[in-house]
Amino acid sequence: MERENMVKSVSRALDIIQLISSKKDGLGVTEIANQIDINKSSVYRILSTLAQYGYIEQEEEKGRYKLGYKFLEVSTNLLDSIDLRSEARPYLLELEEETNEVIHLVVFDQDEVVYIEKLEGNETLRMHSKVGKRAPVHCTSVGKAILAHLPTSVVLDIMERSGMPAHTDKTITDKEAFLRELIEVKKRGYALDLEENEFGIICIAAPIFNHLGKVTAAVSVSGPTIRMTDNRIEQLKARMIETGKNISIRLGNVSGIN
Repeated sequence: MERENMVKSVSRALDIIQLISSKKDGLGVTEIANQIDINKSSVYRILSTLAQYGYIEQEEEKGRYKLGYKFLEVSTNLLDSIDLRSEARPYLLELEEETNEVIHLVVFDQDEVVYIEKLEGNETLRMHSKVGKRAPVHCTSVGKAILAHLPTSVVLDIMERSGMPAHTDKTITDKEAFLRELIEVKKRGYALDLEENEFGIICIAAPIFNHLGKVTAAVSVSGPTIRMTDNRIEQLKARMIETGKNISIRLGNVSGIN
């Protein structure tokens, strides 16, 4: 009986927290009691306990109760503990199974992208990429997917520091043309590498955003030109955007976008 009552008390406390969290201006004891059908003395005891631990705070002027900063601390700890690779892996495996192509997960670091995960797929494809290797941002789909969501001034600074060397005869090396490309990437939600980094290989990528709405990573599918046709790209567009959004949500980005 005691265990049952304890669980019921926890349930009531969670109901109160949920209710208060939905009211920006807070709630009084009577309002809470009326809305969740608990007597005022019980509501007060639960609020007092939650306030002791910092999960609830009472305004001095109006005496209304609001969420405490302890929740911010807890949520920050949760977000800090989220591991991108483990959170993204189920979605990467889905892409690999659906496409049978090479799947990459990269992060943005020091003006470059770093491959932190690579799934080989079931089709034969030789690529220079491997986990831990760095790659330029101006000629990779993952790099473009990330740069498209950074301020133009930041992109220009990166271009100034890193340059835009041609990796193939299809690499975009003109700054103005590249900036126009990024505008299109941001508008459509995905980026393409049309043999710009390696001959014979086409990639499509989507950005990944963290809990602050900041672009920090990207996911891509890579394949040979013979398989990555215009029709295949058309079929993959929505899937890539969806995958980027789903991984972003797992990282705490509620909307999945910036």
